[in-house]
Amino acid sequence: MKLYGSYTSPYVRHCRVALAQSSFDYEFVEADYAMSAENSPTAKVPYFIDGELMLTDSSSILKYIREKSGQVFLADIKDFDSFALATTLLDATVNLFLIENNGFGPDQISYLGRQRNRIESGLKELNERFHPDQSIELDSTLRCLCFIDWALFRKRISLDGLTNLQGLLNTANRVEAFSGTAPPA
Repeated sequence: MKLYGSYTSPYVRHCRVALAQSSFDYEFVEADYAMSAENSPTAKVPYFIDGELMLTDSSSILKYIREKSGQVFLADIKDFDSFALATTLLDATVNLFLIENNGFGPDQISYLGRQRNRIESGLKELNERFHPDQSIELDSTLRCLCFIDWALFRKRISLDGLTNLQGLLNTANRVEAFSGTAPPA
């Protein structure tokens, strides 16, 4: 098994956590934009190879890892919806981050303002759905954690007033599979 990605990608991190939880032997191969464009049809990370199988999206990679290790991926519709919500917010935050790095912001492009509002309202909803004592074994919880930790790392969000999310992140940071995959300082 080989997982290709970057140490800072929250999507890659989620896969790295799942692999750590599964105890599979795998090789992590650091991939940049050029390598991803050359080797993945989606020109993004993560991508994953296990023998003849190549997967090019974090969700399919997670499903494969969980099922191969005898675990459940997204047990019910509520779990799936929370995973989808966290993914939507992660996608919006990453897109806003990359576009702002190119000199455009919500003041210039109304779509970016809608993205910013989506992130703010979505964080409040995540704060309602997740609690500090929630198991970080669930992929919906892990997706939420990888999102908020990356967004904090990139200084994209604040958890002021979002005590459930802050407590959940504090709990997760005491678990090696999560804390050991944090982006480099």
